[in-house]
Amino acid sequence: MNTKPKIAQIEMAHGAGGKASRRLIEGVIVPPLANRTLQTLSDAATLTIEGARIATTADGFVVKPLQFNGGSIGSLAVHGTVNDLAVSGARPVALLATLILEAGLSGEVLEAEMEAMGAAARACGVEIVGGDTKVVEHGMADGMYVSTFGIGAIDERLTLGPQSVRPGDRVLLSGPIGDHGITILLARGELELESDIASDTRAVTPFVQAMTSVAASGIRWMRDPTRGGVATSLNELARDAQTGIVLDEESIPVRDAVRGACEILGLDPLHIANEGQFLAILAPEIAEAALQAVRAVPGGEGAALIGEITTEPVATVITRTRYGGTRVVDMLVGDPLPRIC
Repeated sequence: MNTKPKIAQIEMAHGAGGKASRRLIEGVIVPPLANRTLQTLSDAATLTIEGARIATTADGFVVKPLQFNGGSIGSLAVHGTVNDLAVSGARPVALLATLILEAGLSGEVLEAEMEAMGAAARACGVEIVGGDTKVVEHGMADGMYVSTFGIGAIDERLTLGPQSVRPGDRVLLSGPIGDHGITILLARGELELESDIASDTRAVTPFVQAMTSVAASGIRWMRDPTRGGVATSLNELARDAQTGIVLDEESIPVRDAVRGACEILGLDPLHIANEGQFLAILAPEIAEAALQAVRAVPGGEGAALIGEITTEPVATVITRTRYGGTRVVDMLVGDPLPRIC
């Protein structure tokens, strides 16, 4: 008997990291592949091979344009993969990279991206140990796409996951949000806005390691809020942990240029992608020590405690506004900023 497909066709919103992405993954992609590892969707999978525990992650990068203020697809591919491992409680060790190149791509551009990829890997302390290269017809790949696979060594001091989260835990954010998404939007030249804002693309490993060194036993959960932004990451946590989350709007770091661009475009900074920040849920007794450890690392000065875990309302994120009211912060709906990573 024929049944109606769960999704009629793929839309751009399915790649935005919000509600449509969740429906695609949970409704179409995961069920035919169902296994114990896929029961919990996270940034990396943990495997045990002959007694050794490792973390693995895979990612794809289709950012447009290839180069932007503060980074490019080459450095972004390394940082994005390394960060997924770091927030999963693993020390990044090695990467594989697959290149999908479009016929007609400038050799100069390709060389620049390989240099960017190599430099980012060295700065992150990882090696790119292999990969693959394919070429497709002109007009089929926007210059180049990059797919990566990362391997990390599990930090046995950490026990991370929604099941570890408790009411009263604090929410830590490592720095200002929205820089990457707004930078990509401005780089496309579709808006008559001028700003010197730059992407925040970077490895979060040094910040996670500093925090772990002083607060390992109290770190409950971590995530890098890329597509869908902080709002989507925290809504997923609230749903998976069956808790509420209350944020303090005044405590959430947002640069004036990002806030201004979002106001003009009718966007919420909490929905805008980041490529160099992370969220952590911390036991209240170690939250301040963890915050100071992150702030002590160069580039972590903007870290802040922005909220707490609550018992109610279940599976909901609420923000206390600067005017004394509250508002519900939902997951991203639609795709206001396509192709940002």
